[in-house]
Amino acid sequence: MTKRKIFAGLFSLCIVSFLLAPTLKAQDEPFYRDKTIRVIVAFSAGGGYDLWMRLISRHMGKYISGSPNFIVQNMPGAGSITAANYLYNLAKPDGLTLGSISAALYFDQLIGRKEVNFDWAKFSWIGTPERTSEMIYIRSDTPYKTIEDIGKASDPPRCGAVGTGSTDHYFPKLLEDALGVKFNIVIGYPGSIDIDLATEKGEVQCRAGTTAAFFGREPGRTWAKTGFVRLLVQGGKKREPRIADVPTIYELMEKHGTPEATKRLASVLLSPGDFGRPLLGPPGVPLDRVRQLREAFVKTMSDPDVLAEAKKNGWETNFLSGDEMAVLAKEVTAQPQEVIERMKKLLGR
Repeated sequence: MTKRKIFAGLFSLCIVSFLLAPTLKAQDEPFYRDKTIRVIVAFSAGGGYDLWMRLISRHMGKYISGSPNFIVQNMPGAGSITAANYLYNLAKPDGLTLGSISAALYFDQLIGRKEVNFDWAKFSWIGTPERTSEMIYIRSDTPYKTIEDIGKASDPPRCGAVGTGSTDHYFPKLLEDALGVKFNIVIGYPGSIDIDLATEKGEVQCRAGTTAAFFGREPGRTWAKTGFVRLLVQGGKKREPRIADVPTIYELMEKHGTPEATKRLASVLLSPGDFGRPLLGPPGVPLDRVRQLREAFVKTMSDPDVLAEAKKNGWETNFLSGDEMAVLAKEVTAQPQEVIERMKKLLGR
């Protein structure tokens, strides 16, 4: 081989290496470097969903290759259907837009509400920081001391609610069906903070929510200490230690002889507790990015600073991984038609 040929070969190799260098560098560059991940919270600021997502967003970036920034944006509306539809249909599935929506929103999908433009099982599930159980509070200056008192009332108490896929709507409706009580449910509040304020003003007397949110933020903590409200029923199968004197819906169904078909329906309607405060993305996010986000979420939920702040706030950190949530999402949306028909009747469709 002549020197000229050797030189030409080396020159060609240099040219190829030069042309490939940007591609190789791009492959090595983490996708999330210099990027910002936006977290859409489907409720107004200050509620349980919002507070959890802001805490997670302050820490999760350091566990993702490239250390992206996080910002939280509130998008309340239609009981979180607005945010869910946005995530599913409009947000780019690139792993840069995540969201947190009502844990019970799949009810609206199951019963066929026309506003629903998503498939619950197809979201890209990242994780939830806590699993929750339902409860209902009522102002202590009302004449209702027990859930049975509400059953006897000629003028039902007014309970505030965000929308049909939220705890503050489905839990009172379940109590009506299972225990024969009646509530006047006022729908349309942007978030839990707004309903709490309406309760203080006397605009409504009651609200259903979760024990985690009630004891994990104001004004629930103060109300529990001062006795401004009393808790009437809790949705867990076992009594929560902090409200050990409050009966569970399961105890009350046994006490009042609730039919077995209604008990089965109750088990379905109380299943959103496992979804807690879900963090999820649009369908179609590349699997490697979903995997990065899920792994970062799990690490975030073991972060000492996150655990310390959660403990300070009185929050439980019994998180569920995105892999587990993806399986659960398929299970809860595969209900028999008889259950769906009961849900339609109960939830007002």
